[in-house]
Amino acid sequence: AHVIKDADEITVGLPDGREFSAEKIVVDEPSDLAVLRVDTQGQSLPFVTLKPSETLEVGDLVLAIGNPFGVGQTVTSGIVSAQARSSLDINDFNFFIQTDAAINPGNSGGPLVAMDGRVVGINTAIYSRDGGSLGIGFAIPSEMVASVIAAAKTGQGDEKGIVRPWLGIGVQAITSDIADSLDFTRPHGVLVSDLHHASPAKKAGMKIGDVVLSINEREIREPAEMKFRMATIPLGEKAHFK
Repeated sequence: AHVIKDADEITVGLPDGREFSAEKIVVDEPSDLAVLRVDTQGQSLPFVTLKPSETLEVGDLVLAIGNPFGVGQTVTSGIVSAQARSSLDINDFNFFIQTDAAINPGNSGGPLVAMDGRVVGINTAIYSRDGGSLGIGFAIPSEMVASVIAAAKTGQGDEKGIVRPWLGIGVQAITSDIADSLDFTRPHGVLVSDLHHASPAKKAGMKIGDVVLSINEREIREPAEMKFRMATIPLGEKAHFK
């Protein structure tokens, strides 16, 4: 979203030299994602498919594609350095794939591609002291990308953002001390510390002091992960909490 935020006119260029005009359909700043509609003038375009980022393992090879420093389409390679990286302050859903593939200014919005050619994330940021790549880049997971695309398709998003599920609870991380008091063998899950009076979770029976261990069978290890999981559940669907 930060790439096209202030754009009045957008042109999409293809490697074969073709150019098409595009318009903003959804601009979702909380996730730093945007959806553009391309006027293809009846021409067919090549496309890629998404792949769940959770199928990746640390050490897997990935490719980052973009236009760093405006030099032209560039592909760099690296590995998955970490999954579920949340100790950042990049967007409202701090939950990223970390890679050492060279990502530089101009790579934002480009895909992070697995070895089977499918897209596992969208490059969004780097950790850098001088503006260049230090081998610490971050990509928005494909699950979040899919949720924004779904919102665009169903009309639940526009240039002001998308509509997301609301849970109405406050949670805190499980520290080692809290884990000991709960007789956990290790810190995991999140502790429910607050419940809004209209919270659907409260209506379902959740209480302050409960510990959420998983959502839809996906383990929850920290508050940021819970926020991410809820943001990727389509409106109208049910979420199963453990």
